[in-house]
Amino acid sequence: MEFTLTVNVTDAKTVISSKNSPTVTIVDTPVFPTAQSTPALIFLLKKRQFLAIGKTSDLTENLSIDFDQIITVSFSWEDELDYLEQVIFDEAKDAHTLMKKLSPEINIPKNAQVTASNTKDWLLSVFSTFGYTFENLSLIENKKTGKTRHKWSKEVSQIEFFVDTRQSKATVLWQKRNEMLIKKGAVMMPEPPLNKDGSLGFSAKMGQKIRADNASVFEKFITTEDLVLKSVNEVGLFLYFAGTNSWLELKDASGRTIEDWTKIE
Repeated sequence: MEFTLTVNVTDAKTVISSKNSPTVTIVDTPVFPTAQSTPALIFLLKKRQFLAIGKTSDLTENLSIDFDQIITVSFSWEDELDYLEQVIFDEAKDAHTLMKKLSPEINIPKNAQVTASNTKDWLLSVFSTFGYTFENLSLIENKKTGKTRHKWSKEVSQIEFFVDTRQSKATVLWQKRNEMLIKKGAVMMPEPPLNKDGSLGFSAKMGQKIRADNASVFEKFITTEDLVLKSVNEVGLFLYFAGTNSWLELKDASGRTIEDWTKIE
């Protein structure tokens, strides 16, 4: 499935939209949303784990669900809302045992199956793109997924790692578990790469946001003071808009990557 997304990221929320498709809004909050004028599906999540699906009208203060994030899926057509809610819940049944449906289950007419299923497939692709899954995350963590894990250590905190890629050069230290220090004088990739249609991709927009949040620490795309970010990925977004595995781009003086220094077998 191929489609173009428009993503607007602010401190308060992330809004994802696409032509002729629903609008997806992600908000970090433990508070139930207020009533909306447009029909909408609501997902309640805790630590990125889907806990419930329903409509705004299904949410009451009596619901005993502890959540910290809400995903709202807004539509311009209300008739399909119940059908989409049901096909999504059906999709989640086998993969995810925690999600609850806040309204009664329904039977979907045959003439509505195709439209609801197509929209469901689009929505699940969006969720997947942004790292959301219906699967039970506690089970996923216990599976051998092949994804490399990394561990910080005092030894690693003393090592200077160097970046020399995509028009960017920098010296970086992983000084604490959640602190990546980019030393003063780092050279940043000036302009973000564009998609084939000339638009900005998600990584480029995220990189621009991190740069906007730290605009006071660089001039003419060279840092004028040390900068502390939270992760290797943020370092890559800030310096060169990602687009490559940053764990393989940060290398010590002998050419050994930060991946080799920190990965857990």
